[in-house]
Amino acid sequence: MQSIFKGKHFISLQDWSRDEIDTLLEVSLDLKKSFAMGVPTPYLSYKTIFLMFFEQSTRTRNSMEAGIAQLGGHGTFLDTSTMQIAHGEVAKDTAVILSRYGHGIGCRNCCWGAGNKYIRELAKWSTVPVFNLQCDLYHPMQGAADLMTIREKIGDLRGTRVSIIWAYAASHKKPISVPLTQVLLFPRYGMDVTLAYPEGYDLPDWGVKQAGVNAGAHGGTVTVTHNMEEAYRDAHIVIPKNWGSWVTNQSDEVQGELLESNKSWKCTEELMKLADKDVMYMHALPADRNNEVEDSVIDGPMSIVYDEAENRLHTAKAVMTLTMGGK
Repeated sequence: MQSIFKGKHFISLQDWSRDEIDTLLEVSLDLKKSFAMGVPTPYLSYKTIFLMFFEQSTRTRNSMEAGIAQLGGHGTFLDTSTMQIAHGEVAKDTAVILSRYGHGIGCRNCCWGAGNKYIRELAKWSTVPVFNLQCDLYHPMQGAADLMTIREKIGDLRGTRVSIIWAYAASHKKPISVPLTQVLLFPRYGMDVTLAYPEGYDLPDWGVKQAGVNAGAHGGTVTVTHNMEEAYRDAHIVIPKNWGSWVTNQSDEVQGELLESNKSWKCTEELMKLADKDVMYMHALPADRNNEVEDSVIDGPMSIVYDEAENRLHTAKAVMTLTMGGK
């Protein structure tokens, strides 16, 4: 079946077929080459995207704003605390009006139990594509960049051993959207995924079950463990990152006995020695240095975090090009 990209929402990569994601990656690479050579790519000339942020952002905001500018369009940053949303305006009214003003709507809303529902409500009423810039469940922009980066470094992804590992951090209670997106996406490319976390930091049962279904359909595997060393052993890619205990405890409070009892879950040079000799370290950033990871790892030769972050620009541009101006 031919894919129809124009007007397609980008809320979860689970909503996109393998063929559609493959096209997204191909367009991302083409745009990356053009950017490197200084070749103009005015595919979205005079088009406008509205970027609504309920939370702070560095990579997502700037990759979207720089991306739309490089495509010839304009991005309008909207701090939702300064919008009428703060006074109770509903998603329907916001979506209808913004989609009459421009050509795309992006939204970051990580509020547990509400973020994804809000973005899908925007999509229900919008007449232009809606982009999930991270919610409580998914971060498809990050997932696309991660997949692009791993493919660039490895090539054929079948049999690649990727470990998604919980790591200690105390800055704030972080969403589960990055690890959940990764565990759903990577098995669709035949990767062998290990999900490791201390008890109490579970991902949703339905998500892990769907990841297993994805693995079965595409020749990958999904293994869940509470043993940190097991996750590092022989891994080709390690992604140690903190996420909150939202599934088991919906409190916004970041501190607690559960968190503090797992300070040993930290990416160290010693643990990296258990992995494949050519192991690569990834992180969506910002990393909580010296809590999640030692500086010698994130700044060392095994780290590909800056390549990963750069690809946020190219995949964002590809998503906008395909859905705001595509066929």
